[in-house]
Order: sequence, then structure tokens, then C-alpha cells
Amino acid sequence: MTGIVKPISTLAQICTQAEKLRLQSGTALGDAIVSDIYANAEEIARKVVIKPDNTRSNWETRLDDILTSRLFGYPIMLTLLGLIFWITIVGANVPSGMIADVLFVFQDQLTEWFQLAGAPDWLHGILVLGMYRGLAWVISVMLPPMAIFFPLFTLLEDLGYLPRVAFNLDNAFKKCKASGKQILTMCMGFGCNAAGVVSARIIDSPRERLIAIITNNFVPCNGRFPTLIAIATIFVAGYFAPELETPIAALTITALVFLGIVITFAVSWVLSHTILKGEPSAMVLELPPYRKPQIGAVIYRSMIDRTYFVLKRAVIMAAPAGAITWILANVTVGDTSILNHMVTFLQPFAYAIGLDGYILLAFILGLPANEIVVPILLMSYLSTGYMIEVEDLSELHQIFIAHGWTWLTAVNTLLFCLLHWPCATTLLSTYKESGSKKWTFLAFLLPTVIGFAVCFVVAQTARLLGLA
Repeated sequence: MTGIVKPISTLAQICTQAEKLRLQSGTALGDAIVSDIYANAEEIARKVVIKPDNTRSNWETRLDDILTSRLFGYPIMLTLLGLIFWITIVGANVPSGMIADVLFVFQDQLTEWFQLAGAPDWLHGILVLGMYRGLAWVISVMLPPMAIFFPLFTLLEDLGYLPRVAFNLDNAFKKCKASGKQILTMCMGFGCNAAGVVSARIIDSPRERLIAIITNNFVPCNGRFPTLIAIATIFVAGYFAPELETPIAALTITALVFLGIVITFAVSWVLSHTILKGEPSAMVLELPPYRKPQIGAVIYRSMIDRTYFVLKRAVIMAAPAGAITWILANVTVGDTSILNHMVTFLQPFAYAIGLDGYILLAFILGLPANEIVVPILLMSYLSTGYMIEVEDLSELHQIFIAHGWTWLTAVNTLLFCLLHWPCATTLLSTYKESGSKKWTFLAFLLPTVIGFAVCFVVAQTARLLGLA
């Protein structure tokens, strides 16, 4: 009996001492244990490891003191991310136009082949003006930004900077009872939300991984940036002097991104206190040494593992969407197309949130890929029967004004574009990563409800105050 009683007594003493430690420290027991382990490991290392030259170590330490400090860490982080966004947006314009020109020249060739084959107009419309044209828009708009953003993002990762970003924001996420690594998935979401969802694999806790997956959509992806930039330039920056248009538009987009980040924190906090209750896990993050990036590995990981992966899923979703959109725009019931019947049905709901039926329908039909929202909207406004693009923003401005757009329409379109449901590619990735239809539906429902609620409050408040 003595051999049995003694271990039980010892275990009780350990539990008592552990509880005292937890109460005295005021921190989670797991954090205290991890800190003690690392402190002991550092002490042992100092005693047994001989460093002949610690010049580089001192250099890394000084750099870490700057990059992870509260005074300089956040401004440097925001500046680097802003620089990546600027390079992506500016650098994607020319290649995007070139790819579009090539793809639409081939569309003309396809049209000639269909005419030579004597194919019926409806078949040409579905396959060429619908399916192929939709694919062309998605590829031309989506590929260049991803081909720029993902290599830059991977470069920061290879340099060893991204773990410093996670370290800086770990405390903020811990207050939401989420993981600091969630910021890395959010950064990836700026390129593509589907890629952000997949990157949540780096989070060890299943609960915190689900929070990161469900909230990733509140970060605007590159598919939404063209819409955000166009509307911000026309209806916000357009009221300023020409030389101020670009910085004002950039400031507007930055404000929208910041709003998305704030909502991400808020929703993460709500989820962690309701259906995904739990304590934040201790993030054992060993900051890696700074290293020279391997350009070949950076290009391969960014282009094959990320760009190709995301583009393939988007193409699979966009192809049937283009065909369906053409059918809705060209098949009539009575004297009106199915598309216009849908617009009439949606108009009361759209008006309540400060939009019109055409805008709301464009977002619904743009579910497979956010890149086709504006082309669908223009097709609906101009009754062309197929997706089109205008030559410049001034022409786009005239079309919007002619169809009743006001400042309230523009503001709520920006908000709805930021907050509305994930695209089909992101939802598919959510299902594959979570393995659950329930969590996938929640990832769709949350931003939908929040988007409608925010736009409803803004629209009704503006009308109540007589501002619109």
C-alpha cells in the first residue's frame, strides 16, 4: 500500500502547486510551462554551446527589436503590406490587358469557326459568349494579380518576416481567443480567400483553425479589388483634384481593408465566446533566422502550389457561371428576359440595403467568381446579352449615373462588395478543409447576414437623416 499511496500524494502536491502557480502568475498554465521550458533550455544552451562569432546573432537581435517592437513593428508591417498591394494593383494592369486582348482575339476566331460550322446561335451564345467569355474575364483579371502577389508574399515568408508579423499580432488575437497565426491566413486572403482558407492548416488547434477559415472572407481578395478600386476612384476620388485622385482612392481602399480587419477581430471574438468556445492555445513560435530567399523555391511554391491551385478552382466554377448568365440574359418569358424578371423580384430587397436589383443580382450571379460582377452588371444595364467591359472609368461613371447611382449607392456597393458571401471557390475550399457542410454554410451565412445588416443600417440612416 505504501508504494501506491506515495505517488498519489505526490500527484496531489503537484496539482496544488500548479494551481498556485496559475493563480499567482495570472496567465494560462500552458504559457507558464512553455516559458519555463524555454528559459531552462536557453540556460543550458548558454552553458554548453560555444559561439566563436556572434556578430550575426547581434545583428538579428537588433533587427528583431525593431520589427517586433510596438513603436516600429506595426508601421513597418502595414507599410510592407501596403507596398505589396500597390505593386500588385499597379503591376497587374498591363499584363491583365494583354491577356484579355489575346483571349478575346481567340474568341473572335471561335466565332468564325462556329459560323463556318453552321452552329445555331444559341449554341454559340452559351459556349462562346457565355462560357468562354466568362473564363476569359476570370483568367485575365485574376491571373496577373495572383502571379504578382503570391511571389511577393512567399518572398516575405522565405525571408523569415511573416513569423514576426504573427508575433506582433498574437496578443490581439489572443484577446479574441484566437490564434496569432490567423494573421498569416488573412495576408494570404488578400491574394485569394480560397488560398487563405487552405493556409489555415498552419494553425494546430481545430477550434482556432475553424475561426480563421470562417472569418477569412472579411479580407478582400484580388477578385474584389477591381470593383472596389473602380467605384472608389469614380465616386470618392472623383470629387478631388486630378492629382489627388490616386492617393484618395488608395486611402479609401485602405480604410475598407481596415474595416474588414476590424470585423474579422469582432467576429472571431463572437465565435470564440459562442459556438466555438475555448481558451486560446499557447503559440509556441520560434522566430526563424533571417535567410537569403531561394528564388527558384519561391517561384515554384507561389506559382504551382498557390496561383495554379487557386486559378484552377476558379476556372472550374466560372465556366458554368458564364453559360448560365448568358441563358438568363437571352431566354425570355413573355417579352422580358429571365434576368430582368429576377431583377424585378430583387428590387425591394436591394432598395432596402441601398442598392438596386441589378447590382444585387450581379453579386448573386458573381458567386462563382467575384471578377465577373462588374461585367454582369454592365451586361444587365446595357442589355447586351453578354458580359462586356468599358474602355475607361469615365464611361463607367456615365453608365452608373444614367442608371440612378448616388453616393449612397456607391458607398453601399463598396460595403457589400467587402462583406458579402464568399465565392464558390472559397466555399469549396472551406468544405474540403473543414470536412463539414455545417461549417461551410456558416462561412456563407455570417458574411451574408453582416453584409445585409451593415448596408441596411447605412441606407436607412442616410434616408432618415435626409442625406439620400
